[in-house]
Amino acid sequence: MLVTRDSNGNLHSRAMNLASPHSNMELNLFFIANNVSHKFEEINNDAHVNVSFYEPSSTNWVSYSGQAKVTQDKELIKKYWSSIITGYIGNLKDGVHKGDQHDPRVAVIEVIPDEIRYWITKHSAPIRAMEVAAGAATGKATSPGELRTITKKEIQLTEGLHTKS
Repeated sequence: MLVTRDSNGNLHSRAMNLASPHSNMELNLFFIANNVSHKFEEINNDAHVNVSFYEPSSTNWVSYSGQAKVTQDKELIKKYWSSIITGYIGNLKDGVHKGDQHDPRVAVIEVIPDEIRYWITKHSAPIRAMEVAAGAATGKATSPGELRTITKKEIQLTEGLHTKS
């Protein structure tokens, strides 16, 4: 989910298909989208965004807090393009707005993280259920996983390693 803020301060979430990463060291997130949509107005208004992912089977999740940067750089579009994106952009059948990677409505949203928080589940679903049930019966809180944070400083160190490779 990509979360943006409108000019009234309201937060809006929408499901997005991630176009990256292309390597394990790449922490920035890239999305290709139709720039004639409210999310672009909202990013223009306030570049602070949040992107979150959730895996229901494990309850693992990750939350990226950062800055969005919008570009129509043809090389980035080419790098992250997938023909499936045409289904989200649409062909207006005017010869220009074809929904392909050359369509003027196509833009890249790059999310540059300031902080990444993530939850790693410690046990399988049955064990987690037993721990929660035991906690409910005894009144003791359980911690079925571990919250971790990658700070801005750590992200910058990783970026430095990535650019040297």
